[in-house]
Amino acid sequence: MNFDSHILNTLTAAVALVNRLTPGQSGGAPFAVPADLAGATADALGDDGRRRPAVSAADAEQLTAVAVRMRVIFEASHGGDTDRAAQEVNALLLDTNARPQLDRSGAPGWSLHFHGADDTLANGWAAGCAAGLAMALGSDLAGRLGVCSAPACDRVFVDASRNSARRFCSPQCQSRVKAAAHRARQK
Repeated sequence: MNFDSHILNTLTAAVALVNRLTPGQSGGAPFAVPADLAGATADALGDDGRRRPAVSAADAEQLTAVAVRMRVIFEASHGGDTDRAAQEVNALLLDTNARPQLDRSGAPGWSLHFHGADDTLANGWAAGCAAGLAMALGSDLAGRLGVCSAPACDRVFVDASRNSARRFCSPQCQSRVKAAAHRARQK
């Protein structure tokens, strides 16, 4: 898998935002947007050991709207409609005015980040996620954006496996499908 660490981090953030801030189904049960939108947004941005930021209500609302748009990108890519996914990513890049910038991020050396024209928390994350999705779609890794194949689950994922065979959003969904198949064979 050839996603560099920064791109994989932005894609992981995109997945977390979509999965925590958009309604649908998760693991066989209905999933509603949490009442504490700011807390859910901060949790999503703090996934994978990232520092959990302070998120305002306005930032949470903006990132929820972005998450809805990113869900469309994941669904289009998963369905093989890369033209639609690319159109949606391009619109998100324009709306956030994503631009590359080298920043010192505490570690020695410089890191490439993507920022919007206004560097609010919401627009910065939206621009970074849009750039990560653009880099995934604009490469031979475009088919790595997926939607869970388990019944009653529509959570999204990025397939970082070597053989591009991931089908589920989580080990729990994979186990649920395998257990159902086993029970069906036993009947």
